[in-house]
Amino acid sequence: MNNTCNMDEKTRLFDLLSSEKFMASVYNANLLESATPEVSSCLWNILEDEHRIQKQIFEELSSRGLYPTEKAPADKLNQTKSQYAPKVTI
Repeated sequence: MNNTCNMDEKTRLFDLLSSEKFMASVYNANLLESATPEVSSCLWNILEDEHRIQKQIFEELSSRGLYPTEKAPADKLNQTKSQYAPKVTI
């Protein structure tokens, strides 16, 4: 059986990134609803792995110029911090 995939590398990487985001959301939901510390610990480790993989894919896309990001101007960053800081409580 001959499988041919006509996706270019950019499409494949974005597909991988999308898949990792989905998997992280699934593990996150299950972690929050886990019934025992043992299950929580296992899911936490898997979720950390998913985040690490997701970050690697993002960095690969970024290094190739396929996922450009801009740094936020300092004034916008400070505005956002002050906007949300009073709402955060621990």
